[in-house]
Amino acid sequence: MPDAPQLADLREEGRRLLAAARERDVDVRLMGGVAVALRCPSAAHPPLARDYKDIDLAAPSAARRPLSALLTDLGYVADQEFNALQGRTRLLFNAPDGRQIDVILDELQMSHTLDLRKRLLLDEQTLTPPDLLLSKLQVVELNERDLKDAAALLHDHDTGDERVVEVLAADWGWWRTVTGNLEQLERWTGSLDGFRDGAARIHERIRTLRRRIDQAPKSMRWKARAKVGERVRWYELPEEVGG
Repeated sequence: MPDAPQLADLREEGRRLLAAARERDVDVRLMGGVAVALRCPSAAHPPLARDYKDIDLAAPSAARRPLSALLTDLGYVADQEFNALQGRTRLLFNAPDGRQIDVILDELQMSHTLDLRKRLLLDEQTLTPPDLLLSKLQVVELNERDLKDAAALLHDHDTGDERVVEVLAADWGWWRTVTGNLEQLERWTGSLDGFRDGAARIHERIRTLRRRIDQAPKSMRWKARAKVGERVRWYELPEEVGG
């Protein structure tokens, strides 16, 4: 039986999940849009506010069973077919009202692969802002939700730390996607009405981040892949779930 009714506001439901996980010593963190909402005050106000449909979680693979039991006790139903096929790296759970919980284990595999094994538990509630930013900017085909979330992260946090630079300097595909998306994000935020000061802050942080990325030494693998360039596709096109 569920411990308590599921909350309509997914931000509050995310907090409820985290509190229940702490009580049971289950290692799990929020990611995706709900995590951005909890980390970023600007995500609560136009033009960066948006609706949230699902909850995304990140956990170490060792937490698979206790986390599955926890979600079941909280009223979520496992997608048995999906979990049987993908359960080594990803799990899905559904609520009666149609909302979904998407759990990634150890690493995020979408357009690119983001290894989180040493990063999952650095912060108490969510992935770190740099990892949240990477999770958004690794999407080759950004939608408005991704743009709003990435803008909120750059507006409210100095995300240009070594983590972002390290990931992009090691992998040309990551570099190509993220730098292209930063350009798109700069154009998009500059087009928003009534957001002049916010856009200026974001643009300055993008420029600072780009300088650090450009100046960072690149790996041999990066240089070899750069010679091939866009003649070969540098990303995957997975089916998106949640956000």
